[in-house]
Amino acid sequence: MSETRPPLPPFTAESAQQKVRAAEDAWNSQDPERVALGYTEDSEWRNRDVFLTGRAEIVGFLRAKWQRELDYRLRKELWAYTDNRIAVRFEYEWHDEQGQWYRSYGNENWEFDERGLMRRRYASINDLAISEDERRIAL
Repeated sequence: MSETRPPLPPFTAESAQQKVRAAEDAWNSQDPERVALGYTEDSEWRNRDVFLTGRAEIVGFLRAKWQRELDYRLRKELWAYTDNRIAVRFEYEWHDEQGQWYRSYGNENWEFDERGLMRRRYASINDLAISEDERRIAL
């Protein structure tokens, strides 16, 4: 059985925006299994300095991430798109166990297969310590 995750490439402005919203919604669920279903079984990731391959590694990575990054909330913005690729900019806010808040900024480059599953995700991310009253992304 072949999984599909519409909308499928080639992307239009509208369908690329739909992909970005779907990714944002999935990540904000903080459900690693739900997020991983948007990726191919052998998806390749670079997240900061971590390199992953496949859904099982993605799930493990996300579980650990959301144990460290508490009250996580993300916003993504479509930056550019072409046939089977989308670039986004994003920011998310979270705090650690000690209560220090952060805003993390970054860019992602995505490549999709013909079924609409992401086969490559390359993310560059920087963190900025903020005070709780500087938060912009509400739950």
